[in-house]
Amino acid sequence: MLHPEYPIRTERLLLRPLDPAADVDACLEYQSDEEVCRYIPYTPSNREQVIERLERAVSVIDEPGQVFNLAVVLADTGELIGDVVLFFHSAEHRSGEVGYVINPRFQGNGYATEVTRALLTLAFDGLDLHRVVGRIDARNAASAAVLRRVGMRQEAHLRENEWFKGEWGDEVVFAILADEWRAG
Repeated sequence: MLHPEYPIRTERLLLRPLDPAADVDACLEYQSDEEVCRYIPYTPSNREQVIERLERAVSVIDEPGQVFNLAVVLADTGELIGDVVLFFHSAEHRSGEVGYVINPRFQGNGYATEVTRALLTLAFDGLDLHRVVGRIDARNAASAAVLRRVGMRQEAHLRENEWFKGEWGDEVVFAILADEWRAG
């Protein structure tokens, strides 16, 4: 299972457990933004909803079916700039999924790519997964670019795959295998 030592360091970032008290304002800034929420499962959130989400956040994985949710923090300043998820879908199939959201004030600096690489390391080296996917809205070109940069390949474009926020949405599935990650 996965019980990392925190913080997890990348070149410019720290990953750490979300703090339901200290992280509310920083998370509210982007989790209440309609444009940010356009492509992610939740709708723009108010303070109470953000607090609830932070209180449910898990920073260890003990069994399949759990979702790991961490804060993304600038190492130099300690400022929270986003959050990430790592899903452990199946022990039998050794499969998982990554997800991320970065505050728009910090987008365009390569942080999503950097943090996704860290998530893949946790998935493959920490959980010994065989396969990891990233599922995105087909209109989210920036997220598709992130997944390609970390070595994931597009495997599917599912037309009108789900009813999403009042309309049929296309979903694009990216994936990478452990041996591809290690070779990359």
